[in-house]
Amino acid sequence: MRLPAAILSFCLLSCIQLYSQVKLPQLISNGMVLQRDTDLTLWGWASVGEKITVQFNSRSYHTTTGNDGKWKVLLPKMKAGGPYTMDISASNEIHLDNILFGDVWLCSGQSNMVVNMERVKEKYPTDVADVNYPEIRNFFISTVADATKVHEDLPPCKWQPAVGKNILEFGAGSYFFARQIYLKYHIPIGIINSSVGGPPIEAWISAEGLKEFPDHLKSAERYKDTGFINSLTRRAVAPVMNRPPRIETDKGLTATPKWFDTAYTPKGWRNYIIPGFWADQGIKGLNGVVWFRKEINLPATLAGSAAKIFMGRIVDADQVYVNGVQVGNITYQYPPRRYEIKPGILKSGKNTIVVRVTNTAGKGGFVPDKPYFLLAGEQKFDLKGEWQYKVGDVFIPGRFGNGGGGGPVSQQNIPTALYNAMIAPLINYTVKGILWYQGEGNTARPEEYVKLLPALAYDWRNKFNDPHLPFIYVQLPNFMEMQYVPSESQWAVLREGQLLSLTIPNSAMVVAIDLGEWNDLHPLNKKGVGERLALAARKLAYKENDLVSSGPLYESAKIEGNKIRISFTSTGSGLMVKTDNEDELIYFAIAGADKKFVWAKAVIENNTVVVWSDDIQQPMYVRYAWADNPDGANLYNKEGLPASPFRTDK
Repeated sequence: MRLPAAILSFCLLSCIQLYSQVKLPQLISNGMVLQRDTDLTLWGWASVGEKITVQFNSRSYHTTTGNDGKWKVLLPKMKAGGPYTMDISASNEIHLDNILFGDVWLCSGQSNMVVNMERVKEKYPTDVADVNYPEIRNFFISTVADATKVHEDLPPCKWQPAVGKNILEFGAGSYFFARQIYLKYHIPIGIINSSVGGPPIEAWISAEGLKEFPDHLKSAERYKDTGFINSLTRRAVAPVMNRPPRIETDKGLTATPKWFDTAYTPKGWRNYIIPGFWADQGIKGLNGVVWFRKEINLPATLAGSAAKIFMGRIVDADQVYVNGVQVGNITYQYPPRRYEIKPGILKSGKNTIVVRVTNTAGKGGFVPDKPYFLLAGEQKFDLKGEWQYKVGDVFIPGRFGNGGGGGPVSQQNIPTALYNAMIAPLINYTVKGILWYQGEGNTARPEEYVKLLPALAYDWRNKFNDPHLPFIYVQLPNFMEMQYVPSESQWAVLREGQLLSLTIPNSAMVVAIDLGEWNDLHPLNKKGVGERLALAARKLAYKENDLVSSGPLYESAKIEGNKIRISFTSTGSGLMVKTDNEDELIYFAIAGADKKFVWAKAVIENNTVVVWSDDIQQPMYVRYAWADNPDGANLYNKEGLPASPFRTDK
């Protein structure tokens, strides 16, 4: 059927009108924080030749859209303060309100910059209660990655004030940083949190920034071809699409009644101690589904009451049932298991807790040194100790429904892909500085980080057109099992790359080897990280030049007979041994020409550290805290800041 000419004309005019309307980027929106004390760029889009008027602070600014459909307006410097309103008009009008001027910090990196206040609320209950900092505002960017092209704008996002429950969505490290800066200077603080869990640093660098890295640049060029990406996706998905539908083989779900049902009578279950991994408790080499069961007795006063169950961390996926009702599930290992039990589920007397755990690789089970308890009212019931287990399913490699041919391409791991989609759209927005927390995604090949980190810093400074933009980053914290003999460590090599990157002008590094957890890639002590970032920013960006903002940093080594004397910068008011666990310096190792390291004795002498071992008569090299997890490394300055790990044998 053909539409009448009048209707066609109306539709055409409507489309033209829609296209001609002025559009703003996501960042320029209600509640935004703009950078104080500097000229600013406002920008947007409209049809070619459209006349744009910006009215702000009793002044009008005019421009015309160029042939590319873009427009820009420059605003003069403003002091910290607000709120202000702004009107942008063309063929349409946009009104913005609640605008503040203050300091804007771009916070980026991977999962430890993502971890939000909701994740750490039990650790910091008073910090999430009755929060009311309306002049601290967060702009969290949802994950988007694109290796094929540079994006002009971000996915839908909005500015949120640090008020009430909003705080739970703030990145924890960035919030504690912002709060410290706000309380110190009493100016509005804007946080732009552009971070993603898991990816390597090269995904955050532009094509121009990767010119000195031909392998990464070659990879980026390949993935610009959408046909290439689609072919990889088809190849990954084809094995899944072509096999028959999965038939449930978990006995716990196929049985009648199911194993979580209160009508089920357990038979053939074995003892198990929680926490712990099943590979260490007699279930060797199993990938599959294991069910766990425990009965606890509760007093009549708690019958029907709301409660909360804490099941630590579970590798990998879990479903938790209380009295036959599923109270929560998580599909991957990292988040803490904290599930609400709704009113009416708990009973007087016997209550049954059942946990179904699915694991496809590595050691499945319950991570030690995490909280396992039931909290009902004011009463806390310990869930550690003896449970029963039964295997529900065994995943046989290649069996239909288990394993598979991988998955579609994860573009967030491709060089340039996160820069293209999550940094490029920001570069017109003036910021005070950059906070960077990343590195875990590069520990498999740590040697190149010493070049990649400066490449990122210089690349972003170039893109933001500010060669002196403050760049502050977090050195990787302690993680994984402790090592009781001197050994090699990829995490230590990457930390060394971060240490050596202090050659970047106007940069600072936060040492965090005392803020990690051996069993958690995402340690909860984000207040320590945020406050140390704020300390570094106060000196670097806010010019408190007399402030001691760093722990001791290796400077030089001098051989003195059978000893080596180590000198440091950033010693503050003096070196000290932090004596929480040990009264003497630990984690120093020494070696001769063969580089076979042994633990050494070490003492502080005249604000240096003298290192020796009776087993090494001709020492040449020293290492400090050279391990994945140098837990307890205790060289600090008297300001309470830890020394960075280092080695002299590179």
